[in-house]
Amino acid sequence: MGLLLQGVLLFCVSALVAGFDFHQGPKTPSAFVKHTSTEDTVAKIQKRSLTARLTSLRIKRRSADPTDACEIKGYDKKLANNTHLHLFDDLSGSVSLAWVGDGTGVILALTTYQMPFFLFKFGQSKLYRSDNYGKSFQDVTNLINHTFITTDFGIAIGPENSGKVILTGEVSGDDKPRIFVSDDSGKTFTHHDLNFMPLTQMSYNPEDSNVLFVFSSKELWLTEDFGQSWRKIHDMVCLVKCLFVSCLYIIGDRGMLELKKTTDYGKTIKTIASKVYSFGRGGRFLFVSIMTSQDRLRVLHVSVDQGETWNIAQLPAVAHDQFYSILAANDEIVFIHVDEPGDSLFGTVYVSDDRGTVYSKSLERHLYTTPGGDTDFTNVTSLRGVFITSVMNEDNSIQSVVSFDQGGEWVPLRTPSNVNCKVTAKDPDKCEFHIHAAYSMAMKLDVPMLPMSEPNAVGLILAHGSVGDSSSVIRPDVFVSDDGGYSWIKALDGPHHYAILDSGGLLVAVEHSPSDTIKFSTDEGQCWHVYNFTTEPIFFTGLASEPGARSMNVSLWGYRNSYISQNWVSFTIDFRDLLTRDCDDNDYVQWLAHSDDISDPTDGCMLGYKEKFLRLRKDSVCWNGRDYQVASQPTPCACTLDDFLCDFGYYREENSSKCVEEPDLQHKVLELCLHGKEEQLVTSGYRKIPGDKCVGGQTPKREEIDLSKRCVSDMVELHTLQQPVTAGGVVFVRKYVCGGRFLVHRYSVLQQHVENNATDEMDDELEINHTQNGKIEFHDDSDEVRLTPLRET
Repeated sequence: MGLLLQGVLLFCVSALVAGFDFHQGPKTPSAFVKHTSTEDTVAKIQKRSLTARLTSLRIKRRSADPTDACEIKGYDKKLANNTHLHLFDDLSGSVSLAWVGDGTGVILALTTYQMPFFLFKFGQSKLYRSDNYGKSFQDVTNLINHTFITTDFGIAIGPENSGKVILTGEVSGDDKPRIFVSDDSGKTFTHHDLNFMPLTQMSYNPEDSNVLFVFSSKELWLTEDFGQSWRKIHDMVCLVKCLFVSCLYIIGDRGMLELKKTTDYGKTIKTIASKVYSFGRGGRFLFVSIMTSQDRLRVLHVSVDQGETWNIAQLPAVAHDQFYSILAANDEIVFIHVDEPGDSLFGTVYVSDDRGTVYSKSLERHLYTTPGGDTDFTNVTSLRGVFITSVMNEDNSIQSVVSFDQGGEWVPLRTPSNVNCKVTAKDPDKCEFHIHAAYSMAMKLDVPMLPMSEPNAVGLILAHGSVGDSSSVIRPDVFVSDDGGYSWIKALDGPHHYAILDSGGLLVAVEHSPSDTIKFSTDEGQCWHVYNFTTEPIFFTGLASEPGARSMNVSLWGYRNSYISQNWVSFTIDFRDLLTRDCDDNDYVQWLAHSDDISDPTDGCMLGYKEKFLRLRKDSVCWNGRDYQVASQPTPCACTLDDFLCDFGYYREENSSKCVEEPDLQHKVLELCLHGKEEQLVTSGYRKIPGDKCVGGQTPKREEIDLSKRCVSDMVELHTLQQPVTAGGVVFVRKYVCGGRFLVHRYSVLQQHVENNATDEMDDELEINHTQNGKIEFHDDSDEVRLTPLRET
């Protein structure tokens, strides 16, 4: 079959000892999301020149003429002619929605069950298919006749536009598991009976959609012919995840585990680490936490060649009551949260160099609750370098902070200009803007959705927030930023579900309550129009649009109760006729990111270069189109101290760009262990931010001197059990004893929880937005949406 590029399978085993590393915070797109209807001491935030800049910022908001932008005539009739109702008879339980392919218009809707199969001896799941973006559905239940599909299995959609679909279920009245596979986007299905019971959804190899992995009871199974025939790869496996070409697995007891690697699906095996507590991955970096002989501490090791060589990450060791969490990672940089000792609910965020080895302190008192692993860490994908998260102040209040330079500094959010803080704050002198995310959801605040941004909707952020003092608990409203988080406006009163359509040219929102109206905006949230889509309000459960924010169709899902039944309904609204013309060159205006004055030659430099974009005018009511591409013009900048992080052993003083030496390390030689050799770090306190493109200007001295001394980490000597293998393969984790709790690897991926494997909660790709929470998970670049009706008592 040949080497499979960029596809790694991780699987590990449950441990008899509770505890784990690599907590997973917000995630980013996994296979699906859920629509579930239920009902004054400041933290140590690094502040430099940007704080003053924010206070004096003269934002040019590309504002529309209020006399024109808020007038769209005749939209009620146009939208009424393009509103499509579909009533699903006899639907109960949960509904999973999945988009099949990009721009195909194909949606599958499947009723699923969370109860054990043995409770359903009669009946079955129902399957519906639409090929027009949800405007109508055809009942194709006969294709999966007499089969139950559980919520955890859902709908497994193949990579890219393969058209592959897999449903995993159990035949009614029988205990035999069965999969239904389709390679034509769900038009037809073929079933294959299995001689093992899957415990997780099928995982595709991203480079060959015919290759599938699945985890059963302590076993890992593989097919290379899209489910026709299966072979067992390994026994005693408890967790599975497809990541790269290599396969890693662990054997032994917790703290005495061995990490093994195979590149040919178990035919040859190589041990690459021992004394492993757990492992995880972010970008091109593979991490393992190693048990040391000193007080049961764990030390993090990192590899950039899939475990062939290891370096010790220059991070604090953690004890049994602490954890590491990879908040964000790509091929150049890693954000890692290191938990504080005890039940502190916070820790410190560190940012790596391009090898993932040397780390700088980025943010202290970063909020990350241990129960459930709730963190607000959010990657703003609509503007490079921007992250939003929350810190816990020393008085235990929560404060939102933002970084515009990839973690170099963090500042409080700027208060929206159209909100009166004196009305909302208990202490009017403490007027702060708070973004509500995963932590607020965990605290049961009425926050139906996480902050939302899209790469093709430049600068745009939608989020729930409140304005007041840090101790206020206020019903959140919807706020919008059109410049990547520098400035905000209050857009809608109260909680809403929202979606970005047409690459930001159209925003839609529905109130988080029984509803008969939808709101939309064509000027990035300045003006909103209300359309009544039904005369009979529905119990609204979720807003669904095609992943990628390019569609003009949005579906509102909900249900209607009667005395004897509860029926699902969907309203799909096509906004294409609302935008009567295609956008042309005159509809776009030049915009300089990270700037308020496009004429200033020194303004807008961020991460080493300026970036000008062509953005839609707010008063242009036109269609960007599905083929719209973001147009940008980068220009390099001269280096300044703002292009550098503080090096290992250094930190930035408040309101300063200068890095000063940590008091405990003053006048001491800094030595690092790299590739098994000790090296002395000679530094003036600065290292360039990974990915920074500045040239010339200030270039602080930095070098590493090889001391020609061997340093050995607390790992066994690497060796090969059989024939040497090439780099790349699958990573799986094995234990001889499976029992108790699973080895859980949780880490955030710039907002990405893994749902693909309900038992392992391991990481996934890091570029997109999702967060696990108790109420709802939704983001429109997920492939699947789950909806559950409210059960009233």
